[in-house]
Amino acid sequence: MLTQKRFELITLGEELLLGLTANTHLTFIGEHLGRHGVTLQRNVTIPDDAETIGRAFSESWERSDVVITTGGLGPTCDDRTRETIAGILGCRLVFHPETDEAIKERFARFGRPVTSNNLKQAYYPEGAEVISNPNGTAPGIWFGRGGKILVMLPGPPSELRPMFLGAVIPRLAAHGLISGGEAYVQVKTAGIGESALETKLQPVFEKHGQLNVAYCAHAGQVDLRLNSLNEDLTGEDLETIAGECRDLLGDDFLCMGELSMVKVISDFLRAHDLGLAVAESCTGGLMASCFTDLPGASKFFTGGIVCYGNASKVELLDVPECLLKQHGAVSAETAAAMATGVAERLDADYGLSLTGFAGPCGGNAENPVGTIFIGLHTPKGIWSKRINYPGSRTAVKQRAVNAALDWLRRVLIHHGGDGADRIVRDRVEPGGIIDLRAT
Repeated sequence: MLTQKRFELITLGEELLLGLTANTHLTFIGEHLGRHGVTLQRNVTIPDDAETIGRAFSESWERSDVVITTGGLGPTCDDRTRETIAGILGCRLVFHPETDEAIKERFARFGRPVTSNNLKQAYYPEGAEVISNPNGTAPGIWFGRGGKILVMLPGPPSELRPMFLGAVIPRLAAHGLISGGEAYVQVKTAGIGESALETKLQPVFEKHGQLNVAYCAHAGQVDLRLNSLNEDLTGEDLETIAGECRDLLGDDFLCMGELSMVKVISDFLRAHDLGLAVAESCTGGLMASCFTDLPGASKFFTGGIVCYGNASKVELLDVPECLLKQHGAVSAETAAAMATGVAERLDADYGLSLTGFAGPCGGNAENPVGTIFIGLHTPKGIWSKRINYPGSRTAVKQRAVNAALDWLRRVLIHHGGDGADRIVRDRVEPGGIIDLRAT
């Protein structure tokens, strides 16, 4: 059984406090520690001045088993973490030749001269271990004393994240500070709210008194984490329970583990040798970006077209001008025509489209701000779905993409049968899904 240790995180940087950069270090480190059975007890975000760094570190070091810092290891005058913490620990800074050589090689590779301030990154507190940084110049630092562990990581996410996963997590596990494997089983769901999810799965939970259930709701999805209260349930038990949840959820079940919605869709399309193309108006390429973020997307994603104005809808997607004049750009008919147009233009089996009023202006009495139409072209027919979401322009765009992806996923689940017909019949509501196969 893992003995719980106290973990604290110190994130450094004026840019975090000014709101210029989001504190993604907290969400990333907290998530991955949580997967290994540890909950961060505290996170403090502080500026780069030495006095504040010293005070925050001293407090955390006094009461914690593991202290993690992010930022302040770079070459400039405001990077003070290494020097300040070394002073508090009573450690002198010593030279690390391998880091010095790595910095010089990196600069040479980019054809740039090495300035002298960069070489301060080759110094580390005596008695510490250097964690190499193949993605940047500032290495990480691992320091142990009196049963306590200090981990110092660079600020850029592209450097911190692979270092944390590849070096820090394995070392923490080797020291018995976190579990070596996943500490819970996760069931991901889509298209069902948190309260409805709990109600639906209550028959499963009531059978297992030692089961601990946690919910994490976010943009159109709810993640369900299952673990044992007193370790009476084995990993195999938890997987069996998760399977019962999956069977009850039906199409609301997304996956086990950590896969994203777009990854689930892409895996299905690739496995069945199917192609997808997308057409976007109000979301401006956001949906296409979701797919191109995946390595190997060209195996199934034939392309995307952003057609913001009516003229581009006509020219790029062959949407009839008379259809736009009669029904408007934000309509079920236009969404369906966009989906078919992009599928035909880009030679895809499936076409997915979005058009709507993301706000804050636009809209009308019939289709107020937040109204989105999703078009779906499939080998079995063409459909359009109307949704309406409140919120900021950014939030409406993201929720529209999530809804479109989830609808496509549900249709793909039933690929090869009559699933698309069943989804249309079961989900029809006023202003909802319109079957356009006969039009």
